[in-house]
Amino acid sequence: MSHWLILSAIGRDKPGLVAELAQLIYDVDANLEDSRMTILGTDFAVILLASCDSSDAADRISLAAKSLERDHGLTIVLRSLTQGRRPAIPSPGTRPIRVTASGEDKAGIVMGVCRTLANLGVNICELSTSSQPGPGGSPHYQLNISAEAPQNVDAGEIDAALSREADRLVIDIKLE
Repeated sequence: MSHWLILSAIGRDKPGLVAELAQLIYDVDANLEDSRMTILGTDFAVILLASCDSSDAADRISLAAKSLERDHGLTIVLRSLTQGRRPAIPSPGTRPIRVTASGEDKAGIVMGVCRTLANLGVNICELSTSSQPGPGGSPHYQLNISAEAPQNVDAGEIDAALSREADRLVIDIKLE
């Protein structure tokens, strides 16, 4: 029987952290199934999904993680998944959508777009944002979302709700 674990870690970015975390998973005879890694501000952040056949893998990873926390100043959280891996995206009864939003950087863009989608039963699968200097030097914000929309919710309804939110926020929002 496979056991599934999620490991998340954050800490000051430096070379070798990905190798150390991958080694940790490998050393307990687990398989690295999926991962997301990035640098946010000055810190490295990662989420790893691992599977293994050993029922004590979580204990072994937790013990080994303590040395990584100490040696590299990481904060590591480990969670066991009792139901295993989620079905493939899109899950049954849904269809994939992409939403992009862009405009002048201001508070509330992520909240507004995500609340609009949530109110329609849309499940966000992946989200990324960035703020870069725009024309004239003012900050330009970019939001990218991959999501699952319920089959029974019309794309026109989603588009109309996002258009109202775009008008409220004075940004551009595109639904694909």
